[in-house]
Amino acid sequence: MARNTNNRSQFRPSAHPHDHFLLTTVVGSYPKPKWLNRAHELVEDADTEFDEADLEEALDDAARVMTNEHEKSGLDTVVDGEMRREEMVEHFAEQIPGYEFNGPVKVWGYNYFNKPSVVSSVEYDNSWLVNEFNFTDSVASQPVKVPITGPYTLARWSFNEAYDSEEALAYELADLVNEEVERLVDAGARYIQIDEPALATTPDDHAVVGESLERIVSGISDDVRIGLHVCYGDYSRIYPEINEFPIDEFDIELCNDGYDQIDVFKQPSLKPDLALGVVDAHDGNVESVSEIKQNIKRGLEVVPASKLTISPDCGLKLLPREVAYKKMDNMVEAARAVESELDAGDVEEIALTKA
Repeated sequence: MARNTNNRSQFRPSAHPHDHFLLTTVVGSYPKPKWLNRAHELVEDADTEFDEADLEEALDDAARVMTNEHEKSGLDTVVDGEMRREEMVEHFAEQIPGYEFNGPVKVWGYNYFNKPSVVSSVEYDNSWLVNEFNFTDSVASQPVKVPITGPYTLARWSFNEAYDSEEALAYELADLVNEEVERLVDAGARYIQIDEPALATTPDDHAVVGESLERIVSGISDDVRIGLHVCYGDYSRIYPEINEFPIDEFDIELCNDGYDQIDVFKQPSLKPDLALGVVDAHDGNVESVSEIKQNIKRGLEVVPASKLTISPDCGLKLLPREVAYKKMDNMVEAARAVESELDAGDVEEIALTKA
């Protein structure tokens, strides 16, 4: 069951220029600067004096630059572009006792993934993201969103050598994610996004994801916004079951297929807020403001403006940096333009219905 979707109002800027408010955000990842990649190479080179302290400074600099770049585009909530993360499963598995790595495995074509193995009971040791959040929050003037790879994906995209079932592993990991969310909330975080791309490929496991989310939000205040991002797939296989998930916002990737699946979410009514991808994270062409405005209006066929969040389809890290920035910039401009049209009564939106 959707949580307290009214918690979106805390992210509305005090000087917001319109009566309507379309919350603008990003999914998470962003292109890394080339010099950061070079810093990682240097710290591994025994012939240089570049050490871990130098790398940490470089990571701080990159996080600061990308956070500022997000704010420059006008986003209402920002992330640091995940500058400290190389891969969404590996980053967490490296920090969770019970995981180990035994080398990369081939996943498709010539692509390899450093797939971890769960070899013993997983445990919560030190915080995974609080330091990252604290730094980003210290350099940001806008609220900071924290993306976390979800327990189902962490279980599904690992070798399970310790638990009787993948489901049991996912639930144990969900309890660990709950501990991390508690620490993030204590540090001041108010917007948490759970990333579950594995659900797009195995939709029959939606009940496992639902129970995992119940564990994640246990004891978490309704003032904390909980989003769920699921990458592109056949959403009809997990909807309307999504309506029973304890989330405030459902983030989906529809721009890349021209919104062919938008009707999936019209009946029954979507209970959580809709975070709609309005720019394609996999296309190097920058959508015009006019095109993005039309994409935003597709979301208004599903939910009223008060329940619509505007976002890219997915993380932008595979795009050239200048393309990624321009997509964000145009996205925010388009959102503000649609707000103005809504204020003037020039745009139709679906009526607000009670959950």
